[in-house]
Amino acid sequence: MATTPVANRIAERKLRDRQARRAQIISAARRIAELEGWSNVTVRRLSDEISYSQPVLYAHFGSREGILTAVAIEGFQELGLALEKARKRVKRGTTVKSVAAAYLEFAASSPALYEVMFSLSLSVPFDDAGTPPELRFAFSQLLELFQRQSSKSEVLSELFWASLHGIAELTRTKRFPRSRQKERVRALVELFTFPRNETAQVVKMRSV
Repeated sequence: MATTPVANRIAERKLRDRQARRAQIISAARRIAELEGWSNVTVRRLSDEISYSQPVLYAHFGSREGILTAVAIEGFQELGLALEKARKRVKRGTTVKSVAAAYLEFAASSPALYEVMFSLSLSVPFDDAGTPPELRFAFSQLLELFQRQSSKSEVLSELFWASLHGIAELTRTKRFPRSRQKERVRALVELFTFPRNETAQVVKMRSV
């Protein structure tokens, strides 16, 4: 039997309602974490915060880890968009510098979000067949910086990412003083900015 227009509208409304509830749960989790830390983001607390029963939350995400994973994936999408914007808006300086600054600004301005993306033990696969597209999108913005410069663009992208993540984490945990942040970024950009015709030779030398 063909689906009626009324049935289609009902199905669409249910989908919109489900998406709205999911977004509300994720937003509440992020708000609590920013104010009180991730240890306070529990299914019970979220249920009280947004007046949905715990079974509703479990129906959407399956578990507390499912909620945190959804937040982390949303964070990677936002990070990817921030890096894409930084990469495309460059007028002065280099794209490497612009992306580095945007990455560190993202980590500093959203510490709880950055923490759930990288520091909590979530089963989000990286560089795997099951890697969510949001993660691939974020990494692709780093890959774009080196793709036209080297046959080892993925390795360079990973090393650049590792350097940015290390700076972000060590600054967040107050191991690095913020007073030298500009110097770190400047030195990092110098290390990862190669003349086009020298890049292949540099990478080859580093692999020896």
